[in-house]
Amino acid sequence: MDAAEELNMTQAEDSQLEVKPSNCCSATMINDENFLQLNDSTKLVGVQVILILAYSTIILFGVIGNSLVIYVVYKFKNLHTVTNFFIVNLAVADLLVNMLCLPFTLVYTLYGEWMLGQVLCYMLPCAQGMAVHVSTITMNIIALDRHRSIVYHMETKMSKDMCAVVIAITWAVSVVLASPLAIFREYETFDLLPDTSIQVCTEKWPGSSMNGTIYSILMLLVQYGLPLAINSVAYIRIWNKLKNHMTYGRNDRHQRRKKTTKMLLTMVVVFAVSWLPFHAFQLAIDIDSTVLYMKDFKLLFTVFHIMAMCSTFVNPILYGWMNNNYRTAFMSVFRCYWPFSWMFGCSKSRGEDEVEEEEEEGRVCTDCKSANV
Repeated sequence: MDAAEELNMTQAEDSQLEVKPSNCCSATMINDENFLQLNDSTKLVGVQVILILAYSTIILFGVIGNSLVIYVVYKFKNLHTVTNFFIVNLAVADLLVNMLCLPFTLVYTLYGEWMLGQVLCYMLPCAQGMAVHVSTITMNIIALDRHRSIVYHMETKMSKDMCAVVIAITWAVSVVLASPLAIFREYETFDLLPDTSIQVCTEKWPGSSMNGTIYSILMLLVQYGLPLAINSVAYIRIWNKLKNHMTYGRNDRHQRRKKTTKMLLTMVVVFAVSWLPFHAFQLAIDIDSTVLYMKDFKLLFTVFHIMAMCSTFVNPILYGWMNNNYRTAFMSVFRCYWPFSWMFGCSKSRGEDEVEEEEEEGRVCTDCKSANV
């Protein structure tokens, strides 16, 4: 091996060591020949078909669910509350995660190289990180707002103007937190073989490669550790507060509070379970870079990523479908718009049971036309 070849291999190895996968949406391109030549199960046709179906399913349910939440809050006037505006902000963030993270991560997984050009190399990772930060920060805001009103019995509600300011600050902070993903980035061509080259989009941190590791660990704490701690403390205190007062209320009030408690605890559990494998895998990479060379590294990353992204379509269920007002609004939309109208029907000739049920739901078909549930 001559000096030039040895220098090239050393530079490739150094470049690989500087790369740390700190983005929650896509795997980092690793421009190391040994890594790129590892056996990769994601190249198998059967595995690719399964991955395409999995990602497509999450995108479909995520887009439909989050779009429906946004639409009903916009459509029905009685849902124009501060809490629901925060829920819409969460739905927008999850919708962006669906649109920005899932398709592009799938493309990278299938092709194994950056196919989107230089501009998106700098913009897309930052936008992906921003969307994830908005989602987790908004979850914290919702938890703290509910904690404030339920645990401390504060009757003064946040104004809609203040709500808009908080949402704007959320997006601004998220942009700042994600900006290093655009600033410290490099787009280059990597020669895999003498006659073969691929385009790579990697993180390029100044100075020591430890800077990338520090950022990755900090983002793990900000995107998972801190939100989980805040949500857990807030909802546990809410649960204890409701539990202590359940026996003193009326039966119907007891049932409503019981459902609310289940929903709050379920939100924390789903967030923790869906994101835990992904973040644990990221932490293992930060601690020991040899994890990058383990068999089927990319397949494991993709599986954990799919699990994490499932939270983007579960959120509309937890925040919407388990809430009576949202459930009524959803049913109103389904009943009044084709192709769902034939399933639920708003015919004039109804039996007594149907009439009573419709009255209990606030005459959803009429409300659909009047934009009020």
